[in-house]
Amino acid sequence: MPKKYFFFDIDGTLTDKSTHRIVPSAQRALQQLKDHGHFVAIATGRARYKALSFTDPIAIHDLVCYGGGCLVIDGRTVCMQALDHAKAVHLLEHADADGLGWMLMLHDSDDVYFNRTGFLEQAGLRTELTTYHEDPFLDFHALPKILKIYLYLPEGSEEQHPWIKEMGFLRMSSSYVVIQYDQKKQGILAMMDHLKADPKDAVVFGDDTNDLVMFDPRWFSIAMGNACEELKEKADYVTARNVDDGIWEACRHFGWI
Repeated sequence: MPKKYFFFDIDGTLTDKSTHRIVPSAQRALQQLKDHGHFVAIATGRARYKALSFTDPIAIHDLVCYGGGCLVIDGRTVCMQALDHAKAVHLLEHADADGLGWMLMLHDSDDVYFNRTGFLEQAGLRTELTTYHEDPFLDFHALPKILKIYLYLPEGSEEQHPWIKEMGFLRMSSSYVVIQYDQKKQGILAMMDHLKADPKDAVVFGDDTNDLVMFDPRWFSIAMGNACEELKEKADYVTARNVDDGIWEACRHFGWI
């Protein structure tokens, strides 16, 4: 059987969104894929430290994380892509001018940094575990790298701040957005290059609009039965819902396990 290189999204693909746990049949499928000599990796927008809390217990040690900006091969981080520094600084200058609070992720951790409490006053505390660091002397111009920006931006106010479109963003709640590296496809290509593998041997699984970018004609793309319609239309194959053993079904259907 020719070796395949599998890349799985986490939320809504491997996990049951009602429990946030991996679907048991999906976990069995991942193990059997590895047992059959295939390469199995996660492709996620999650930060590395957050992705590892999911992948370590299921013995997956290869990741495309930070939306494609970080590659982990056999447990070792081989690259970590920060935001374009000039663009990030320009965006933060605009945010300050418009009175929008921000926080910065500078390291692969739950630590965030800011020089005044504008974000917390405007958007409140994040619902995810976060360690807050206020430093009144923090100068974002002088930082060597910025991994992620949390920006107060109420839903519906985007047109009032057109500069936000220069970098793109992911809306995390009605009150704030995240600016981060978001190129899952490029991350997969970089991983295949590191492995000296042909992109045509890749197989990707996803379920939501943020997975559209990694559904590429150079490889085989599978949408879960619970996926959004846009992704299903772009997919090469639509399997059953993730909670209805969709990953197991697809892998059996194509003879990969």
